[in-house]
Parts: sequence; structure tokens; C-alpha cells
Amino acid sequence: MQYRKDRFGNPLPLLGYGCMRFSHKGTGIDYEKAETEILRAIELGVTYFDTAYLYPGSEETLGRVLQSNGVRDDVCIATKLPQYLVRRRSSIDRYFDEELRRLRTDHIDYYLMHMVTDVRQWKNLVDLGIEEWIAQKKASGAIRNIGFSFHGSTELFLEVLEAYDWDFCQIQYNYLDEHTQAGRRGLHAAAKRGIPVVIMEPLRGGKLVASLPAGAREAFAASERPWSPAEWAFRWLWNQPEVTCVLSGMNSLQMVEENCRVASEAKVGELTEADFATLEEVKAAINKSIRVGCTGCGYCMPCPRGVDIPALFRCYNRMYTEGKNEGRSEYWQTVSLRKEKAFARQCVQCGACERRCPQGIAIREQIRIADRELRPLPWRIAGDVARLWSVR
Repeated sequence: MQYRKDRFGNPLPLLGYGCMRFSHKGTGIDYEKAETEILRAIELGVTYFDTAYLYPGSEETLGRVLQSNGVRDDVCIATKLPQYLVRRRSSIDRYFDEELRRLRTDHIDYYLMHMVTDVRQWKNLVDLGIEEWIAQKKASGAIRNIGFSFHGSTELFLEVLEAYDWDFCQIQYNYLDEHTQAGRRGLHAAAKRGIPVVIMEPLRGGKLVASLPAGAREAFAASERPWSPAEWAFRWLWNQPEVTCVLSGMNSLQMVEENCRVASEAKVGELTEADFATLEEVKAAINKSIRVGCTGCGYCMPCPRGVDIPALFRCYNRMYTEGKNEGRSEYWQTVSLRKEKAFARQCVQCGACERRCPQGIAIREQIRIADRELRPLPWRIAGDVARLWSVR
């Protein structure tokens, strides 16, 4: 295993263990299987384990494995405050204390504000005294590093990044999402501030392995590299020095062994021009299924009425490259729950976006189509109800 540094010079493994996808047996997590996989990962040098309050059974399983095998002090635990559920200061303590009990520990090494999509969510927490709470927890040693996990646009990521003196952050980033969500620009902005970046969804939940179209598989096979699709995705990430740690939701010993091998071999700057050309072929094959040729460049923004055009098209395309629920779920996370609405129905047909679009997309027409598919009536109703609850 190779390691890169956190903000304070502590080593973080190139490969972190994402604990959201433990295998299940019956109605719960298969504890014995998860224990075997976790312990083998630790043997191979994995020292960063990522979980969250809302991952069913995940915190309990991880805490039990670490405590019962006497390895808690050999690893770092990352877990998350469900900030979208917090309405009062006392709730912060309640969730945190429950997480400590579940994890059977007295401290969290890396604590994140979970699923931040807008700087206003952080400001709501500030109004409740979160900054003083963090200072107290860090002074007592109950929290060692504070960060946030992000789902949203690049511009919103940059706002959140500037809103506090963060110790680290976590973003979705992979060769297909290079310029969406926080994207490469967000990655570099964090690195410039000296903030370590933990990567989630390096394989898009396995879609960059199991759901590749034939053309993408053929492009990989034609390369001289003997790499699997997963290895390509990981090496693309570790090729970049700004990437600190990459999470993988490993649920088999084979995954653990293979991913740890790659994490011990990958080097910054190892990809060649031929490798990048192969990845461009792969992306082209994947993108043949897209509905709108939006590159996410953002030239159409800002919309004078607040419509988030790149996010709308990204999620719409994802419906057809990965599945309807995947696209709708991402739109829910990144757009539907914002305080300030960003839906296509706000469009007044001014055409400013089309005049700036380098791709010549008929944006005004396409956003109406995309909105209908992303927010059919049940999703629209559910989104409106959720916004009333989660956004103030």
C-alpha cells in the first residue's frame, strides 16, 4: 500500500474502504464475511474506513469488527453527521454520541458534514453553533479532522470550500465525471488550499465495470495495458497528485486483493498519451447513449432565472447511460433539495443560454423534455415534500 498525506502530515492510504456496500445475509449485513474482508484489507495496508449514520448497519458492523479484533487504534474511522436532519443544536450531539456508541469508540478521526449540496446548509449549521461545537470536539480529541462530502455543482463546491477552514473534503470524481459536480476544477481548488481530497464513486457504483457498453470494453481490450476496467479507473485517479485517497465499496476478498495490488503499484504521471486516448474512446462509447451533448462546460450559466442547466442535462443523460433511477436520484440529491429552486419550469425562454452554448444545443427545448423525465409526478411531489422538511 502507498500513502499520501493529510493536512497535518499523517499518512492516508491511496485506497480507502467504503463501508456502504457490505454484503447482506437475510435482512442484515453478513457480519462474518464483512469481518474477513475488513481484516484482510487492514493486513494489506488499508487504514481508512468510511461509513455514515444513514448506512444501515454499517457503523455497527465496522465498530464491532474493529473492537473485537483489537485493531481500532490501527485504523482511521470516517463517518458523517446527517446535517440534513439537524434542526437544533441538541441534535448534533445526539447523532454524534449515537455514532460513537455504534462504532464502539471515543473519537472519530475524520468527521464529515454528509451530502452537502449548497453552502446554505452549512450556514444553517453555523447558526446552530456548529463551529463552536467542532472546536470543542477537536479540543477534547473526540474529532481529529473535520470535512464535508459534496454533491452539487462546481461553483457551489467552491463556495462551500471557502466557507470554513476545512481539514479535508470528499467528492464524486472519476474519468466520466471529470468536469461535473466538484470536478477537476474543484479538486485542484481544494489541493491549492492544502485540503486533502477523498474520492467517492470512482467506479460510479460499479457502473464503470459492470455496465460498460461493448465499444468501451473493446477499447480497453485493444490497449496494450493488461488492466481491468476497474484498474483503469483507479489508475486514472492515482495518476493525479491532487487525489489523496480513493474509496472503494469492496464486498469480496477478490476486490480487496486486486484493489490493494493496484494501490501498491500506481504512480503519479504514469498514464501515457495512448492511455488517455484509450479512455477517450471509452468515454465516447459510453456517451453514445446520452440524450444531450452537454459537456458540462458551464458557459450557459448563470441562468438569469436560476435554472441549473448543466446539472439537469447531466442527470438526464445519466438516466440513459446508467438507468432512470440513477439519474433521478442524482437530480434529487444535487438539485431538488436546494433552498433556491433551480428547475427548468423557471425558464422564461430568454435564450441567453443558447447564445453562449459552444455545442449549439437547443437548451430551451431540451430542458423541458429533461425536466419531464427527471421529475415525473411522484418524484415531483416527493421532492416538494422533502424540500419542506430538509431545506429552510
